[in-house]
Amino acid sequence: MAITQERKAELIKEYQRSAGDSGCPDVQIALLTTRINNLTVHMRTHEKDYSTRRGLLAMVSRRRTLLDYVRKHDPDRYLDLLEKLGIRK
Repeated sequence: MAITQERKAELIKEYQRSAGDSGCPDVQIALLTTRINNLTVHMRTHEKDYSTRRGLLAMVSRRRTLLDYVRKHDPDRYLDLLEKLGIRK
């Protein structure tokens, strides 16, 4: 379920905007997207896992908020993120 440390480090390295940057919205969105994708697979097999569903919806909402922030401040970066991560508008 959880992201491995190696995978998390790869995502941070790929989406960071400067060296040592692990908290920018791009990195947070990438990490949330990976977790959301993992939980989506889990939910396909465990349809009645309502606590996981609640957490999944909270993550989707948080990602949406971060995406709105990026779109407001840098529309080009927003479109690039959507394309790289395969997120629908």
